[in-house]
Amino acid sequence: MTVLLRARRVLTEQGWLDDHQLRIDGNTIVAIEPIPTGVALRDVELLCPAYIDIHVHGGDGVDVMDDSPEVLDQLALYKAREGVGGWLPTTVTAPLGEIECALRRIAQRYHQGGQGATVLGSYLEGPYFTPQNKGAHPPELFRELDITELNRLIDVSQNTLRVVALAPEKSGALAAIKHLKSQGIKVMLGHSAANYEETIRAFDVGADGLVHCFNGMTGLHHRNPGMVGAGLTDKRAWLELIADGHHVHPAVMSLCCTCAKPRILLITDAMSAAGMPDGDYAICGHPVTMQQGIVRTASGGLAGSTLSLDAAVRNLVNNVGVPAADAIHMASLHPAKMLGLDHTYGSLAAGKRANIIALDSRLMLQTIWIDGQRIAL
Repeated sequence: MTVLLRARRVLTEQGWLDDHQLRIDGNTIVAIEPIPTGVALRDVELLCPAYIDIHVHGGDGVDVMDDSPEVLDQLALYKAREGVGGWLPTTVTAPLGEIECALRRIAQRYHQGGQGATVLGSYLEGPYFTPQNKGAHPPELFRELDITELNRLIDVSQNTLRVVALAPEKSGALAAIKHLKSQGIKVMLGHSAANYEETIRAFDVGADGLVHCFNGMTGLHHRNPGMVGAGLTDKRAWLELIADGHHVHPAVMSLCCTCAKPRILLITDAMSAAGMPDGDYAICGHPVTMQQGIVRTASGGLAGSTLSLDAAVRNLVNNVGVPAADAIHMASLHPAKMLGLDHTYGSLAAGKRANIIALDSRLMLQTIWIDGQRIAL
């Protein structure tokens, strides 16, 4: 059955189209066309591509690492309520057996499907980090890079592992990056003390970008550009950005957008406390406390976020002055391109999956359709 959605404005890769309609057949957009003259009704204000959150640990009181298959179902519906049509459940540094169990659960959800945001694969964040800039990751569980171990994780994931994060200064890092890339897996760099030169060498052998840029890495200094300097200036690098105003100051977000607007990936890095009241929670098996929406470890370090992806878009628009189209692309088209899924996801175009959000003029979510099906919010 063909469905028509009429909007005052429709966002495509090329920009906004005024007074256009989407024609949807099943789970596919079949046409984007002008609304016929004389048709006054508009179903929504703005039609945009559904967001893609490539880096998310939890929310709604549950965590990707929780040993229960229902957790991913709960999180998929939770993510849909913030306009996310596809996501990568993200692991944390933990005993290897727990990581393997999480990868198996994610693979099962990937293959079985279900309601809510589509699981596009898994993201391995840790245990291949170094102690400096460890964030909330427990350094006693960090591991050395080993090709045999990486192959086992790929096998356990049933080839649904999409991204591996690692510290590029570790022994064997360059060989590991080459191997992962040969398997079609993206590599992001973070939780690291690497310098500028080490980071560039990792990009040279195929690393794709930086994990939550500015956080968990060597910062920008005018004589030591660090990982941040490498990411800002190397046009090969995708930059994850937590745009909550706490992890990165709005002025620094502006700097990032000025240097790397086409390469920014808005992420939430959300943990179980997202969408929950202030109180005590846990991440990486360690207690953390949320106050006024900010989660910190006992030592005062930031421990993931409680950000929603639709709020990240609004923060860039309202607090940094980024045009709405650019901010929306950072949460949809850019992650689809980074994952190599932009032939199917990430923008509104004929032939692409009907993952669509309706926004009002303030960019507040009104409705989401995933695979052409409207999801109750």
